[in-house]
Amino acid sequence: MTRILFVCMGNICRSPTAEGVMRSLVREAGLEDEIVIDSAGTGGWHAGDPPDRRATAAARARGITLEGAARQLTVDDFDDFDLLLAMDRENLAGIRAVAPSQEAAAKARLLREFDPASAGAPDLDVPDPYYGGPQGFETVLDQVEAACRGLLDAIRD
Repeated sequence: MTRILFVCMGNICRSPTAEGVMRSLVREAGLEDEIVIDSAGTGGWHAGDPPDRRATAAARARGITLEGAARQLTVDDFDDFDLLLAMDRENLAGIRAVAPSQEAAAKARLLREFDPASAGAPDLDVPDPYYGGPQGFETVLDQVEAACRGLLDAIRD
């Protein structure tokens, strides 16, 4: 069993998108019984809120469902998950700041590290689309899908 937590700032745009994309890929691969997926935010501003309507609409247009309610990352998440995948370097720092130990902090990585096309890229951040237009949500979907496909390949290996 592999347990994955996707993490962004408020858990309403990028991390629920990654969660939805990964669920879709895992379902297609028939691995629902082998991979647990969730998402959280480093901040609690949106706790209890559904995913952003713009992120939901962009995902729906690609046949991906975004569900759930925003929640904040907790210390328990380091016990509950094998990988905590940050959407950007700021989120990565936020995850590591909460980690109860260096061993726990080592579970945190950037999601785009798993995108083979991003290997060696100086910037592995998934940009936050919250304050931008619709194209930002499309960019997030493109980057997240590429990284999640690479992540699924890495889990299979």
